[in-house]
Amino acid sequence: MLIAECRRLPLSCRVRRLIVNADDFGLTLGVNRAIIEAHTQGIVTSATLMANSAAFDDAVQLAHSHPKLGVGCHLVLVDGSPLLDPADVPSLLAGDRTFHRDIGSFALRAITGRLHEKEIEAEATAQVRKLQSAGITVRHVDTHKHTHLFPAVLRPVLRAAQACGVRAIRNPFGRVAFSLIAGRPHLWKRYGEVKVLNALSRKFHETVHAAGMVTTGGSLGVVATGALDERLFHLILENLPEGTWEFVTHPGYNDAELAGVHTRLRESRETELRLLTSPVTRELLNRNGIQLVSYRDLL
Repeated sequence: MLIAECRRLPLSCRVRRLIVNADDFGLTLGVNRAIIEAHTQGIVTSATLMANSAAFDDAVQLAHSHPKLGVGCHLVLVDGSPLLDPADVPSLLAGDRTFHRDIGSFALRAITGRLHEKEIEAEATAQVRKLQSAGITVRHVDTHKHTHLFPAVLRPVLRAAQACGVRAIRNPFGRVAFSLIAGRPHLWKRYGEVKVLNALSRKFHETVHAAGMVTTGGSLGVVATGALDERLFHLILENLPEGTWEFVTHPGYNDAELAGVHTRLRESRETELRLLTSPVTRELLNRNGIQLVSYRDLL
């Protein structure tokens, strides 16, 4: 999420660390290729792999051949299909053996207690275990469309992570700065939604702490997903507070394979790839004293 103005401290008095994570690893071959390019030629330090994705095997092979890339599990509980038998996770399904596509419907079910935590825990465990069975060291977990910001999802996801020996989880919350989206009315609705959801932040921190898990100070780039441009990207980085934060990205190639995937992120994936591999971005990080790290550095 977008960051409020940071405290005006001398740069020498501040330590700012940034995890740049690429979501949707495994979605398509073009997304996989872009993530590796953003890692080897750019600033991506981490990626989260979807266990139930079409290009899973290719992503696993790429992960093994690029050991410096931290890999987490991008848990899919919405807009996809379960790894488990649909009969074992009925509360998560839309009635056609697949998860709900609409995050709004999922959110309503989470808030009204219609999702069964044991089913979420079982499906999340199955997804993490699939990565581990493929030889992947799972550094952290996050969720597709940030569904774990809801307490009814967070609790079973944490239990699944603990059972699988994973100790870190994405903090999907952040401090929202309206000033960073000024002049971008297409982001105002998302800004408002995020500001409301941030009310769950305190409960998130309490639950993660009680579980003995680690996380970051928050996430950047969530509000701007699908609308990131160079100016906004640079503003977010220049306003990075001290501490360790995660920038959520979605690099990819808008090719024929992606055209067959249900996603709103198409042209924006190539835009993000250009930003992540631009020498100007690396120079900006160096100029602002921002250190690139991955989730393995939190443990």
